Formats: sequence, structure tokens, C-alpha cells
Amino acid sequence: MTTPTMPTEAPDGPLTTVFPGPALDPALVTDLEGLGVPVSTDGDERAAQGRDWWPLTIGWIHEGRLPALAGAVVRPRHVNDVSAVMAAASRHHVPVTPQGGRSGVVGGAVPSTGGIALDLTSLNAVLEIDEVSGTVRVQAGCFGPELEQALNARGFTCGHFPQSFELATVGGWLACRGAGQFSNRYGKIEDIVRGLTVVLADGSIVETGGRGPRQAVGPDLTQLFVGAEGTLGVIVEATLVIRALPAHSERATYSFDSVAEGLDACRRIIQRGAFPAVLRLYDVAESQRNFSIDRCALIVLDEGDPALVAVTMGIVAAECAAAVRESDDHVATWLAHRNDVSALGPLWQKGFVVDTIEVAGPWSTLVPIHDAVTSALRALPETLVASVHQSHAYADGACLYFTFVGRPEKDPESYYRAAWDAASRAVLNGGGALSHHHGVGRNRARFVPDALGSGYDVLTRIKSALDPDAVCNPGVLSLGGAPW
Repeated sequence: MTTPTMPTEAPDGPLTTVFPGPALDPALVTDLEGLGVPVSTDGDERAAQGRDWWPLTIGWIHEGRLPALAGAVVRPRHVNDVSAVMAAASRHHVPVTPQGGRSGVVGGAVPSTGGIALDLTSLNAVLEIDEVSGTVRVQAGCFGPELEQALNARGFTCGHFPQSFELATVGGWLACRGAGQFSNRYGKIEDIVRGLTVVLADGSIVETGGRGPRQAVGPDLTQLFVGAEGTLGVIVEATLVIRALPAHSERATYSFDSVAEGLDACRRIIQRGAFPAVLRLYDVAESQRNFSIDRCALIVLDEGDPALVAVTMGIVAAECAAAVRESDDHVATWLAHRNDVSALGPLWQKGFVVDTIEVAGPWSTLVPIHDAVTSALRALPETLVASVHQSHAYADGACLYFTFVGRPEKDPESYYRAAWDAASRAVLNGGGALSHHHGVGRNRARFVPDALGSGYDVLTRIKSALDPDAVCNPGVLSLGGAPW
């Protein structure tokens, strides 16, 4: 089983806790132990489960501050274990934070309200591969590499490769409504999922979907839980679409004078019906950093049936005819380094505040959103870098993925909050979506009411109906608890 890793280790010596949480009722511990589910109240284990990859927590750890300290760490081995734990938590009115690889970058797996850290990584079985229908049934604690290994051995792939692929579980993909780097070809997680098994706050086990590629039997309940980040229930199993391993691939790199020109080329490619697996446009700063190109680089990769790949890359070439053709080797450079986040921890330890902000918007507003967000970040005196790339494209819009770096002299947390405030307000004021694939967690929770508008009231009513005691991950998505 894959062991979750974190970007930095806590220093030696006494540690304080940012979100200490109340002490766990000994009666609940006794109740949990009586269920036969592995439970630990060991201080080191509780501390280890008190964080995820939220970049702000790297700074806290470096300062000797634990993000959070759950009252107990519970490691269910079966779906029925999860049911029993949730029922016990509801009886005792104790919050539960579902956890997988804890690779999320917005604090959604930080048990800031104490209670139970529910580690699902023992539920890691690949249960069934249906080669005829092209689906796999898998438990939520299965890590990406483990799933791919099982599928590849049978000639298939899931095609879902987020940057956190080595660190993330299937349940995490679903909970945060994730997107893989080859998503233009294979779809995002909401396109790949066909059915779920979910444990509700009261311990009820609910199955959704799974009866075919589509059904018209009321609202799609599967999608209700995809992206809910554990606030409506705990995802324990999923049925996903799989594809045959690709037989052929082609690559290309182009460069443009401006982000606007590159985005327009991406729009034309997609709107002509070509969906290359990878279609990523970088501004000058990121092109220089990643490829040593002093223009806006566009890297393209497609894979699959040779005939389809040839048509797709032909459309790409036609729509990029006015661009500069660069070496195709830049795609290999991206492939080799696409998941490398090793610099993140050292930068924070040296006093730099670094994070990424991925948003989405219609093609007609992407350039204004780009201009507004970069201007808002650069207006903060401590900001050193505000850059962007486009990472996922659709017929009607795309994802913009911003990176900011600052070096505040006194208060990193205040600068961090100010940067997120400035960027998020610029996105919402420009008509964009608050998040594209990282989710909301705790870091973005304060923006959710504005991001959803009148829909936020509907979401809170659903939360109240399914989880009246706010047991499920309170505070995330601005539901059931105060946001950070």
C-alpha cells in the first residue's frame, strides 16, 4: 500500500497547534474500540494525520505549528467499518474528516475541528474489471499508481493523471472533482465516474448510478457527491470508465506572441472538434521557466487510435499555422517534470510564499480574467511573480492556472490571505468559476456563498437534510462550520 508523503517534516521539539480542536470524549473512543475498527489516540499518529498539502501549512510546520490535531485516527478496513464509525460519530456528535493520500492543496483533509481523522487508505482494493463494458470497480483508498498497475496488466488505463497522481487516491479524485492532465482526451473525474457507494453521516450505505453509461431516473445522485469534499458523506467505492492503452501518440510545440493569441488558437482547435489529450499554453514567464522559450509556449500531445490522432494533430497544425514551430522535445521536458513539486517545501522554508490558483471561465472572458487576476496579485507590494498557464480546454471555455510568489517581511499568513482574496475576487467579479479542479477545502470556503449565489442556500439545505449534526467535514465548502 502506498504511504502518503508530505512536503516537509515537523521540526524537533515542542509544537503548537493552529486548530487544536476539543478533546475527544473517552466514551467515543471506547465505543469505537468496541466496534473492532483500528483506532489510535497516539499523539504522533494524530499529529501526522493533522495536515495535507495545503501550502500554507508548510509555513506553519516550519515554524513548529501543527495545522490540526484530531482526537483519534481511525483506519477502517471494510465498508461496514466506515458505516459503524459514522454512526458512532453521529451518536456522539463528533466531526469526521475523511482522508486518503491527503494530497489536496486547499486544506480539505485538515481535521481543524478535531474529532476523528478517518484514514481510508486500507480500503484499497481493485474489486472488478469489466473488459467488455470498459469499467472498473475500485475502493476509494486505492492510490492512482496501484489502480493503473492493475488496469495496465489487463491492457487498460483510467486516463486520469492529476499532478498529484503518485500521492492521491480515487476517493480524493472524486471528493475534489479532480481533473487529470490528459483530461481533454479522457475526461475529468465527473465524466469518468459511473457509480458510487457512499456512507452517510448516520452510517447509512447508499449506492448511486452504476447501471449503465447514463440514466434518466431523476437527478444524478452520483454527481451530488462528486466534488462535495466529504461534507455530504464518505465515498468508499466507485465504478469508473476505462480505456484501452493507447496504441499511438504524437507531439508538437508552438509559440505565440501573447497569451491572448495562444488562447484563441486553443479555442479554435477545440471548437473544431479536436480534443488532444494535452493542450497547455504558458505565458512568457512560465515558458521561460519550463522550456527556456521567450514567447508563450503551447505544448500538444495526443494518444490513441493512429487515425484519430492524425486528424487531431492535423487540426492543431492548421490552427497554429501562424505560430512559431518549436522543438517537439519540449513535450518530453514537460512529461519528465510535470509532477515535480520538490521545490515547494524549500521555498516556503526560505521565506517565500508560493501557491497556485486554478479557475475556469468562458472563452469570451478568459483574457479579461487573466488580466484582472495578474494585475490584482501584482498590486500587492510583496508579490514577486504572478504567472499563468491554460491547462484544460472545452468547447465553451478553459481553465487558467495561476502561480504567485511573494516574500513578505513580517506576516506570511496575512500576505497569503490577501493574495487569495485579491485573485478570487477578481475571478468572481469577472464572471469566472472559483475553482476548476483543486476544490474548495478550507482555504476557499469563505468565497463559496458568493461563488454559488442563490445556489448556496440549496446546498446548505441538502447538507442539513443529509447531515443535520454537521458531522461530515464541517467548515469545508463553508458548510456546517466556520470557514478559515
